[in-house]
Amino acid sequence: MYSRILQVPRQKSFFLFGPRGTGKSTWVRAMYPDAVYVDLLDSRYYTSLLAAPHRLTELIPPGFDRWVVIDEVQRVPELLNTVHQLVENQGLKFILTGSSARKLRSKGVNLLAGRALTRSMHPLTAVELGPDFSLDQALIRGHLPAACTEQDPVDYLSAYVHTYIREEVQQEGLVRNLQAFARFLEAASHSQAAVLNISQAARECEINRKVVEGYFHILEDLLLAWRLPVFTRKSRRRMTAHPKFFFFDAGVFRTLRPKGPLDRPEEIDGAALETLVFQEIRAINDNMGLGYELYYWRTAENQEVDFVLYGEKGLVAIEVKRAGFIRGRDISGLKAFVRDYPMARAYVFYGGPDRRYLQGIELIPLDQALPELSALLHKF
Repeated sequence: MYSRILQVPRQKSFFLFGPRGTGKSTWVRAMYPDAVYVDLLDSRYYTSLLAAPHRLTELIPPGFDRWVVIDEVQRVPELLNTVHQLVENQGLKFILTGSSARKLRSKGVNLLAGRALTRSMHPLTAVELGPDFSLDQALIRGHLPAACTEQDPVDYLSAYVHTYIREEVQQEGLVRNLQAFARFLEAASHSQAAVLNISQAARECEINRKVVEGYFHILEDLLLAWRLPVFTRKSRRRMTAHPKFFFFDAGVFRTLRPKGPLDRPEEIDGAALETLVFQEIRAINDNMGLGYELYYWRTAENQEVDFVLYGEKGLVAIEVKRAGFIRGRDISGLKAFVRDYPMARAYVFYGGPDRRYLQGIELIPLDQALPELSALLHKF
């Protein structure tokens, strides 16, 4: 198992959310071997606690003073009322993992009223992979832990995608027409790392626009996808209004993306690269508690910066290029952003071998930038 850089509270209960396959259960079992472990994917626990959530107290030994883990807590949201009582009355500490916040939000259940913090588990990062990190491999298989260790990551990712459709969508009754949802997933993959146009996606998969909009929300609720908003703070220009769309992992995106004579490889590779950088930024930001809000920047004249990070640690702008040689005209959007926000730290992550400066902007090779991302984002 790879070591994770996740920072968690030592004395306070916490939720640990993340998509299936990111390693939540493996990490919790390794880090808390003495915990009482309740796995709600186990039908014995699930059916018993669904019928009577108070039975949770019967699973905890008298006088127990260590951690209690409830895995996939969203399957029985009513358990949180019992958890709340045990935290208040017995001082127990809980780790509550979940791959979806949908049921927790939709049922308005007790979220422990601030008595539990929230943490996120992401795919592996370049730092966590250490010497096993390979940019070329990451662009193909992504960074789900099993995809980095399985002999056939393509086969694993194919099974992963179909498992989500079957288990998360079908069993939870989130959609009525699985065939339509499968078509939607393919159409959504064409929106990867691009400005989201829901109407266009609806036309591509021949599904009503409102239904497609609901499908996008399902992906977000299952933590499978994210929308990246536009940075507009004190803008001097007219900005675009729509967010960009990302599946959470480059390997999952490539598995969903159709490939054929009409699909340009460079277009898929470019979206995969931007996805990889985005998932790395999200993971480092969350795991290290950096507190940045994440955006992209795009003017009505189509000047664009791939990623903008804004927070107490400053303003950071990052442009991502696969090309091995960068000229001034290739980073016109980044230069425009710096003119508007001269306090920003600006970087280009690119495919070349040398670290250098171009018109005052630092160019960093991708295979160096991702392992060093935490240090770059910590700079003041």
